Amino acid sequence: MSTPNSHYIGRFAPTPTGPLHFGSLVAALASYLDAKAHQGKWLLRIEDLDPPREDPNARSFIPQQLEAHGLLWDDAIVYQSDQAEFYEDALSTLRDRGFIFPCTCSRKQLSATQGRHQGNCHSSLDAPHAWRLSVPNDNVSFNDEIYGHYSQQLLMDVGDQVLKRKDGLYAYQLAVVVDDYLSHVTHIVRGVDLLDNTPRQLYLQQCLRYPKPHYLHLPLVVNDQGQKLSKQNQARAIDLDTPYENLCRALEFLEQACPRERMSISELLEWATARWQPQSIPPSHGGLIG
Repeated sequence: MSTPNSHYIGRFAPTPTGPLHFGSLVAALASYLDAKAHQGKWLLRIEDLDPPREDPNARSFIPQQLEAHGLLWDDAIVYQSDQAEFYEDALSTLRDRGFIFPCTCSRKQLSATQGRHQGNCHSSLDAPHAWRLSVPNDNVSFNDEIYGHYSQQLLMDVGDQVLKRKDGLYAYQLAVVVDDYLSHVTHIVRGVDLLDNTPRQLYLQQCLRYPKPHYLHLPLVVNDQGQKLSKQNQARAIDLDTPYENLCRALEFLEQACPRERMSISELLEWATARWQPQSIPPSHGGLIG
């Protein structure tokens, strides 16, 4: 039996806006195989930070879907809705270091810069306000395992980022960075629709003095109209009656080998782990912004 690799910790972090669909399964399977191929740990985090958008049944159903496909996580599930104290600690650190500022700007006020906040205001704490991260007029770049070199000019392309909204909800960028750090995540495998989020997360990691993870972004599964599969475009939930077929289809999408003879789900995952070759995944520009 192989010894777990303490230097590799991966994760799958779905948002419970609905049940997992085939695109979600592809991301879950790829992150699982990459972790297990490195004898590492694979964690599950439910990103339940936006109650108005969430499906109340998905929080409990998503783990059931993963279990039905043999994708069993290590350690306890992390729920972002339980993490507020850690997000506040991070915000306090950023305030002390002068990286964030209160902002009362509305979307209408930012329309002249296409919604990008570029040092337009630094408000008082008297009125309802968001907390924004002040970003530099610099390029932030990294090398992705599939897509290679990627660079972004944060101030011009993104602007100062909201980390906590006026309504008190924490922004995805803050939560994902803090949670990955707290879970000691070293490798992030996720869809290419989040590739353009990575530079701003790298900058936030730098501000918080967190270590930089390794990134592998995956091509997206799209529908007949070229749209990313999602609840918004009526993507169907994965069929729990056909887990073996679902996994084989996901392997084929990732350009991975599939066994010729049928086997159990656990045997299939062991077989696929032993033959995992992320370099075979072809880059696709579906989901890329710009």
